[in-house]
Amino acid sequence: MSLATSGAAAAPLYKRHRFPGEIISHAVWLYYRFRLSYRDVEELLAERGGVVTYETIRQWCQKFGQTFAGRLRRRRRRPGDKWHIDEMQLKINGRKHWLWRAVDQDGIVLDILVQERRNQEAAETFLRRVVNGHGYQPRVVITDKLASYPPAVRRVLPQTEHRRHKGLNNRAENSHRPTRRRERVLQRFKSPAHAQQFLSPFGPISDHFRPRRHRLPAAQYHQVLQTRFATWREVTGLPAAA
Repeated sequence: MSLATSGAAAAPLYKRHRFPGEIISHAVWLYYRFRLSYRDVEELLAERGGVVTYETIRQWCQKFGQTFAGRLRRRRRRPGDKWHIDEMQLKINGRKHWLWRAVDQDGIVLDILVQERRNQEAAETFLRRVVNGHGYQPRVVITDKLASYPPAVRRVLPQTEHRRHKGLNNRAENSHRPTRRRERVLQRFKSPAHAQQFLSPFGPISDHFRPRRHRLPAAQYHQVLQTRFATWREVTGLPAAA
């Protein structure tokens, strides 16, 4: 595809935008899928004939990233009934903050929330957010041994089995690795709002294009990718590929 010759955008989603949806969605995909800065995406588009500033790309990502991520969430299967919950430290402007994350047994990100505290109140706030966002309670919740978890789980999820063991929670702890990598590319998050704004769409979009490759034969992996690219075109309002 030559970005310089792409046709005008027909989808209502891109109304009043000078660039066609093909370019906008491609820029958003590049930014959230790979460890790239806005300037990196600008250079990649320039190589293909698209003269776009990095500031425009930033605005596209902020405007469309959450929309695309929300549409992907609505299309994916219902998450599993075993939730892994963990928190990791973020240093933002010299102050400690905590990124709370929930994933299911397959590693699919359920939700994230940046908070200033790591106490029971913060744990309850996050648990309620995840439950309200998905509309059901899990069969099992697995956490590490943080003392804030037991009373929070008892109050928010009284019917759910709570397992506390650091080794059992590797699924959630491993899910923090992509965030750490992107944090380095971004040279740290500039504010809690910046972290939340980036990570909310980053989880669903990156999950969508990571179909656990190590478990799939090459032919099946490429077939799954083609299916997911087709879904991406649907959620970004583009016509199916010819």
